[in-house]
Order: sequence, then C-alpha cells, then structure tokens
Amino acid sequence: MTPRASVVVPAYNAAAYLPYAIDSVLAQTYADWEIVIVDDGSIDHTRAMVDSYRLKLQDRLQYVYQSNQGVSAARNSGIRAARGEFIALLDADDVWLPQRLERGVAALDADPAVGLVHAKVARIDTRGLVTGQLKVEPKYLSGSIARHIYTRRAHLICTTVMFRKSCLAAAGWFDEAMQTTEDRDLWFRIALRYKIAYIGEVLAYYRISPTSTTANLERLLQWQLHFVAKHQKSGAASRLERLQALGNIYRELGDSLFRGGAVTQSIGSYLRAVGYYPLSVPNVYMLFRAIMDPVVRVCVSATRLSNAGM
Repeated sequence: MTPRASVVVPAYNAAAYLPYAIDSVLAQTYADWEIVIVDDGSIDHTRAMVDSYRLKLQDRLQYVYQSNQGVSAARNSGIRAARGEFIALLDADDVWLPQRLERGVAALDADPAVGLVHAKVARIDTRGLVTGQLKVEPKYLSGSIARHIYTRRAHLICTTVMFRKSCLAAAGWFDEAMQTTEDRDLWFRIALRYKIAYIGEVLAYYRISPTSTTANLERLLQWQLHFVAKHQKSGAASRLERLQALGNIYRELGDSLFRGGAVTQSIGSYLRAVGYYPLSVPNVYMLFRAIMDPVVRVCVSATRLSNAGM
C-alpha cells in the first residue's frame, strides 16, 4: 500500500544521531508514512544502523546508497525514491515531536492551494538538551511569502517542512550546485507558485553542533549572496528586495560575529547592512550597539572598580 507521506532523511556519517531521528518518526501519531534514508557516502556505521531497523520497519524503510554528493543531491535522490504524495524532510541529527506529521498532513489537506507547510522549531545541543527557540514573526510565515523568504524576513527550518511532491514539477528540485542555502532556494521557488502554511507550535528539534553548516560563516555568506544574485538576475526579485536581502544578510553576519566577541568585525558587517538598506531599524540599531559596546564595557569596568574601592 502506497504511503501518503514519505520522510526523506539524508545521512552522512550520521550513525551517532540517526537512531534518535528514526525513533522520532516511529513515535508519530500519524501512521501512514515511509522512511527513505539516503546514505551519502558515509564511512561510519550508518548502513549497519539502518539495517538494525529493517526487521521492524520492513517495506516502510527504503535505504538508498550513493557516493558523497552533498545534501541537495541526497535529498533529490530520496524524493525520487519516495512513493508518497507528501515529502517531509528530516535531517539525520534532528528530532521530530510526535504530532509533526499529523499537523503537517492536516494543513495540506485543509487547503489544496497550499504547496508547503512548516512549523516552529526549538534548538537542541549535541546532548539533546533544549537551548532555546528561534524568534519568529508569524505575519511573514504564511500565505504568499516569496518576498519574505527572499529578503530573509521568513526563515523556514528544513526539519519542519512538508510539501506536495507535485510542486516540484513547477518549482524544480533542490539545486545540487548550491552547497548551502539550497533549502531557502527551493522554498522561494515553491512560494512563487503556491501558498505557504505555518503551524505556530514547536514540532521539531534542530540540533546545533560546532560542525554544523551555520558555524562556517564565510562559506554560508558566499552562498547566501549567490542565492540573492541568482533570483534577482532571473527577474524573480526586484532591486529593492535585493537591497533588503543584502542588508539582512550582513546584519545576521554581524550578529554572529558580535555574539562571538568579534566586535570590530561585526561593525564592518553592520556598516554594510546599513549601506545596503539604511531604512531598516534593526540594521541601524545593531550598528550603534556594536560601536558603543567598547564604551559600555569601559564604563561598566570603571563602575565595578569604583565600587570595589569603596
């Protein structure tokens, strides 16, 4: 019997976390699913880990092995193998909450014009402990939101995304040439053609580790800029949207540098953010905050020394 939902899991040397991902699918309240695990050339015991589930899952588990080609190619391979009408994405080091599939399927069934549904996510560390939630603006996350995806007002987290497989015929597949930001690239193309639905509850845990893609800021910036140029050149985004997107990219880079203690470097990023889009209050505020940070630190230190001497 063909399942309605296919869970596509790209895995590269993921044996340490993969059981948690698979077990979170087994715990779903929605039962009409299959798992397609794409082993992207792993050299650890990922295959053995998958084999340990075969007896339990039988034909509900597909295992696809390919030479290492990157996450976009792995997801595309999984989607090609998928039998379901809905594609639900789950990275091998992430975890779903039990109602993730049930909520997603219900949202797609409720409105045929919706091509993709996503939800709120919480962050976990390498030990699986919750470290916080991403701050979101719900008004940017549902409806016709292609512009918000392009300008980075909307952030759709991959492990909460479910879309109709039929959408890919019009929007295209994951761009295998892109090393990062490939997910935003596909969400944008889908959002140009279909409505997006948002579920305002945490339905998945997104694992942050020192080796995650977001930890490599220079590489991430390169592909974010590529995404902006790609769609502005194609005519899918306006010049103003390009400037807004670039302003948000450099502010986010500045935020990462600022949090990491690289205040001087963050000022450079914030200056570029303001240069691209000076009408953004967050861009201007963060530039001012970074410039004033050394002054604030000196004042705080002087106050502490004065109090200690009293």
